[in-house]
Amino acid sequence: MSWFEVVVLSVVQGLTEFLPISSSAHLRIVSGAFFGNDPGAAFTAVSQLGTEAAVLIYFAKDIWNLVKTWFRGFTDAEVRATNDYRLAWLVIIGTIPISVLGFLFKDSIETVARNLWIVATTLVVFGILLGLAERYGKQNRPLEHLTVRDGIVLGFAQALALIPGVSRSGGTITAGLALGLDRPAAVRYSFLLAIPAVVAAGLFQIGDVKESGLTSGPQMVVGTIIAFAVGYVIIAWLLKYVQNNTVYVFVAYRIALGVALFAALAIGAVAAT
Repeated sequence: MSWFEVVVLSVVQGLTEFLPISSSAHLRIVSGAFFGNDPGAAFTAVSQLGTEAAVLIYFAKDIWNLVKTWFRGFTDAEVRATNDYRLAWLVIIGTIPISVLGFLFKDSIETVARNLWIVATTLVVFGILLGLAERYGKQNRPLEHLTVRDGIVLGFAQALALIPGVSRSGGTITAGLALGLDRPAAVRYSFLLAIPAVVAAGLFQIGDVKESGLTSGPQMVVGTIIAFAVGYVIIAWLLKYVQNNTVYVFVAYRIALGVALFAALAIGAVAAT
């Protein structure tokens, strides 16, 4: 990969990681359409370390409070009755599905699932589902009302994002809205839920990127920094945006991109694999 490609893909990663439009799909499409290759799931995972660093810093106070409360809860019954203690456990519970399924289906995720026909399909289908969740979800439950059932469902929704085009945030936000969570609660939990799985995946696949020979160490470092900077800005914008706006703009974008990708594939403008 050239330095230009690394910079472009890192910017794309930062712009799309937190929006419900699938960063992995965008990396796959941009690299295939403009650079004639596939950076692979490993590069995607490592570049996500930059955007997750943005989450860690942006939510540092919240994360520290959750970690501290979780440990205190082992010895203090009053702490175990708090919302923060329950939320900490729900993040752990919600992380289990993507961890297990990601390990079991690692080979398929890195090969078959990256076919652009699949990406186009998931963009459209899950865009429609997001729109339906926005339209029919009651959106009357704050983050404090999250239950164990919610954590499990949202965990499996996040796991669907192992397939490029689904979108990790898109899957969890869709499920959250369908379960009656309000938009800010669904988005905030989506950010917190992603931290353990994405950081672990990125660290685990650093070796895969090195073995692939696609990028050098300096390129990985620069790409991570770029993704962090862009991602931090997007976090702040999205949290403010969902306070008073629907997610229909993302629904329309997903469907339009999916249809455009179908057309490009049909005429042979871009290769599916």
